[in-house]
Amino acid sequence: MTVTTHINPETMHVNPAFTQVVRVASAADLVYVGGQNGVDATGTVVGPDLASQTRQAMKNLRTCLTAAGAGPEHVVKWTILIREGESLEEGFAAFVETWGQRPNPPAITAAFVSGLAVPGALVEIEAVAAVPAA
Repeated sequence: MTVTTHINPETMHVNPAFTQVVRVASAADLVYVGGQNGVDATGTVVGPDLASQTRQAMKNLRTCLTAAGAGPEHVVKWTILIREGESLEEGFAAFVETWGQRPNPPAITAAFVSGLAVPGALVEIEAVAAVPAA
């Protein structure tokens, strides 16, 4: 059995959007999903705005997690890259709209970058999940 513990040390600030530390104890299969952009199945960027691209990136992440036998409840870490000049609030709103609020949110890192590998991409999101070993 895998035990996931969400830790917010007393001397750290508490933020409802993320947990400071997520500890995964016991045997688990780790799933690493590479950065997903807001592209459709043909690789075409969907929409010119951060919100639509974030929703598509999250859809792509869910597809990847499912293919690996993981679900939303198994995600322990997000990394979000946003192109400079875009609104973090707009992207985060679309992220929450698609993924929902969780009582114990995963750890998260977000950074602004000057560009992404996919032309026209405004966001790239990767995930790490811990799935109880079968």
